[in-house]
Amino acid sequence: MAEQARKKAAMIVTVTKDRDVPLERIRNIGIIAHIDAGKTTTTERILFETGKTYRIGSVDEGTTVTDWMAQERERGITIVSAAITTFWDLKNKSSVEPGHYRINIIDTPGHIDFTAEVERSLRVLDGAVMVFDGCTGVESQSETVWHQADKYNVPRICVLNKLNLIGADFEGSIKSIHERLGANASPVNIPIGVEHAHRGVVDLIKMKAFTYKDISDNKLTEEEIPADLVEEAKKYRHELIEKVAEYDDVALTKYLEGQEPTEEELKRAIRAGVVAGRFFPIFGGDNRTVEVQILLDGVVEYLPSPLDLPAVIGTNPKTGEKETRERKNEVPFSALAFKVMTDPHVGRLVYLRIYSGKLSTGQVIYNSTSQKQERIGKLVLLHADQRELIENAFAGEIVAAVGIKDTTTGDTLCDPSSPILLESISFPEPVISLAIEPATKSDQEKMGMALGKLSDEDPTFRIKSNPETGQTIISGMGELQLEVLVDRMKREFGVVATTGAPQVAYKETVKKIGQGEGKYIRQTGGRGQYGHCLLRVEPRGRGEGFEFKSEIKGAAIPSEFIPAIEKGVKEKMENGIMAGFPMVDILVAVYDGSFHEVDSSEIAFKIAGSLAVEEAARAAEMILLEPIMKLEVSTPEEFMGDVIGDLSSKRAQIQGTEKKGKMTVILAQAPLAELSGYATKLRSISQGRASYYMEPSHYEEVPKNIAEQIVAKSGKQPAS
Repeated sequence: MAEQARKKAAMIVTVTKDRDVPLERIRNIGIIAHIDAGKTTTTERILFETGKTYRIGSVDEGTTVTDWMAQERERGITIVSAAITTFWDLKNKSSVEPGHYRINIIDTPGHIDFTAEVERSLRVLDGAVMVFDGCTGVESQSETVWHQADKYNVPRICVLNKLNLIGADFEGSIKSIHERLGANASPVNIPIGVEHAHRGVVDLIKMKAFTYKDISDNKLTEEEIPADLVEEAKKYRHELIEKVAEYDDVALTKYLEGQEPTEEELKRAIRAGVVAGRFFPIFGGDNRTVEVQILLDGVVEYLPSPLDLPAVIGTNPKTGEKETRERKNEVPFSALAFKVMTDPHVGRLVYLRIYSGKLSTGQVIYNSTSQKQERIGKLVLLHADQRELIENAFAGEIVAAVGIKDTTTGDTLCDPSSPILLESISFPEPVISLAIEPATKSDQEKMGMALGKLSDEDPTFRIKSNPETGQTIISGMGELQLEVLVDRMKREFGVVATTGAPQVAYKETVKKIGQGEGKYIRQTGGRGQYGHCLLRVEPRGRGEGFEFKSEIKGAAIPSEFIPAIEKGVKEKMENGIMAGFPMVDILVAVYDGSFHEVDSSEIAFKIAGSLAVEEAARAAEMILLEPIMKLEVSTPEEFMGDVIGDLSSKRAQIQGTEKKGKMTVILAQAPLAELSGYATKLRSISQGRASYYMEPSHYEEVPKNIAEQIVAKSGKQPAS
């Protein structure tokens, strides 16, 4: 009953108010971090402090606003990014004007299996709050999301969370930010006490202490800095001024003259450094009122509004020339579709980040990626799983549109009379696959529809059919992602499916140059079929992908048949030659051939291309590539020898060790194929006290003896 009531509430749509906030008072931010660092808890506290909710949800109890999916509440993790709009009143004049600010927040997952959610969120955000566990500092996924934010030039502020827990290490965490991320970062406040003695922070800009009496105390109490922290506060304040003075002329002049900048000048310098992406202020705390209110002020004061960022750069799809769009309502409309979601009540929702112009219900817009026109059915503002119906949306907003059929993740939507193509979003390749089949014949059609909708939502989720076995193969970033998607099929689409054991997503490639000939001739009375081509394959660098080019001179093969040869090559590569795995990182060049004036056709040259690339690849020393995983194993020191020994037996390369509190962290790289069931083995070795984190690193050649076993299992002919 409670679940039905929640779903009914999610259907309710109302016209939202309080949307006439000027662009300079909008902040589009994401909460990003390693798994379990406290992103969702931080978001919950922000919603409570801003009056959006009246009680603080708990991840453990499954009552958080942003973790609304059944799977999220059961597992206690974030699986999909959730967008929420809230408001904050800045009272003190500082680097920005005081007043009413609108904050659009996206809470992102921390688990590497759902990295696509982080990637697409960062692509459309103006700023981010990077949460670190104050006990462990920078962790593996912290590095991954930090570099994702670097890729899209997203300004960030940092939060050291959990400073009230046993093992909290403020200075060690800051050191890890400097060393592991190479970040120009410095605290803007320091904790008053750590672990159970934590009771507030020292504001290094105001040089005042802000404390609370106990966990239920919601009052910001301002007082003088405790005597034992005065020298430490002065040291960190001097470091802060030293790092940000260069971003403000007045602050720099005062610094060089040995004078102290004013509070307003210092905040202005910090803001300039943050907006430029060259400085990262660090806030410390434990998600209580004091710290979160200071953090909210920091979000408004230091992170950019849409107007603080440069004009959006895109390409004119008609001329190929670079064009810009000012981030204003008065210029032509442009937006990026960054997420697709199937809602059981309102249908297909496409999340949009509007960069310029205005969008209205019923408006006809142009998808410059697919080159199709679309019509907006409805526009909604999002509050996790609830919707607020709106008539218009403006530059700087994040909204969702209903009724768009041919738009998918990464597509650009724009004004038909002023088209522009914005930078899309790139996603990592899947590393693990498994076979899936419906439990009953009646589920067959429903399963196809469900898989189609789920792959529409998640760009890292791939589906293909194995032509030899007839099986459906699904691929993704990890076992957890695939497990969740299969569970969603059952709950949301009523499809019961059985799955095989997870299979590693191997790839095929070549090590040297090879040549091959493809000739397809059929004469069955009347018009026949004739296609003939000669191809050369060459290896490319790891991750460089596939390239096809024509080196045909004269009229050996008419130009209209070249695309057919390329199509035949691509189909053969997708289905693999050596062991049935996709081919990657090769260049294929067609350099000669012949044709028949009557009998030649596209289908004949497509088949010829397929035959030629197989012969060329087999002559070019084919090899298998396997995904290598980056591993971090945290273990008590007494089990370190056993853990390293076990890793070595799994073809792992030990990169080094680090000491973190009472635990030793072993850094390693190991083939994914060797890590099946590793969680159980690690628990057994360490009496349940060790844990590990794993994420994809790169692809490497499979050792020859193992490759031969894989080819033998596939039933394919080995390469000669």
